[in-house]
Amino acid sequence: MERQIVTETTGRKQNGSSSKEAGAKERYRRWCESEPLIPIFSQPWWLDAVCTDGTWDVIVIEEKGVIVATLPLYIRQRGPFSSITMPRLTPTLGPYITCPSDISHWKRLSWEMKILDAMIRQMPRTDRIVICCHYKFTNWLPFYWAGYKQQTAYTYMLPDLSDLDRVFAGFASSRKRNIRRAQKLVRVGYEMSPEAFYEHRERTLRKKGRKTSYSFELLSRIYYAAYARGAGRVIIHAEDSAGRLHAALFVVWAPEGAYNLISTIDPNHRDSGAGSLLFHDVIRYVASFTNRFDFEGSMIESVEGSYRRFGSLQTPYFILTKTPSRLLRVHEAASLILRSA
Repeated sequence: MERQIVTETTGRKQNGSSSKEAGAKERYRRWCESEPLIPIFSQPWWLDAVCTDGTWDVIVIEEKGVIVATLPLYIRQRGPFSSITMPRLTPTLGPYITCPSDISHWKRLSWEMKILDAMIRQMPRTDRIVICCHYKFTNWLPFYWAGYKQQTAYTYMLPDLSDLDRVFAGFASSRKRNIRRAQKLVRVGYEMSPEAFYEHRERTLRKKGRKTSYSFELLSRIYYAAYARGAGRVIIHAEDSAGRLHAALFVVWAPEGAYNLISTIDPNHRDSGAGSLLFHDVIRYVASFTNRFDFEGSMIESVEGSYRRFGSLQTPYFILTKTPSRLLRVHEAASLILRSA
């Protein structure tokens, strides 16, 4: 198996010169264009948009000159410590493996083990590693053998949008009532500007005593990058006859799935049912582009309960972590003691 690590701007040189690395990364970009099921968050254009305070690399595994697996990585430096972590507004990355379809189950597992071992061996040296994997990645055993820890998280999704009547029939009765109520109170609009969306998000969070965790510049970069590639720039919103904005959703999509990236609901209008109506309408909209809708479920109890009532499927995914740096482990332990004192 031919292996090659592709590095953009970190200056690392592994298995070849920087010019070869640049060529391999360009092949990765071209390969993603021909692989329709690459998750949107692993697309090079997405990583270009979100990796603004760090750099992204990609481990590429090839066999006989053909790419068979990839692992995008976001690398960030904070003080003396470097980390492989998740970019903001990027729920998942993780390994993507292509596998021959005409082989037995045990051969498929053997194939995966070999590829994942190659990936792990080529992981850049950093003080910490945190990778949230796509839900389709289910074999983390090689990472376990390499000293990684695993935490299971959950998202909620509608895995089949081919029959929307069946999808909507699966909504909880409370959701259906909310939709009917909202249809009498608000009107739904599309293509809200990112500026107006961000301002509304900030206002709603301030009412809860919280702050936005990402910049408008980041939101704008994602919005226009997605629009340029036909990957969705839908900001669907609901407002009443007085012009008061009740709720808005920012949704992106690729052939492999649509994602509720950000949602904002004014707490003063939470009982209007506008949020339920927006999800109903945006699901109908994205069904023209993809067959799966991911609510990007939360581990927060109240949010989980809300998404569950859309008849969505609870879907686990893995968060893989490792802290190779002994100094960082000591630093984190000391910080934990100080916080709890």
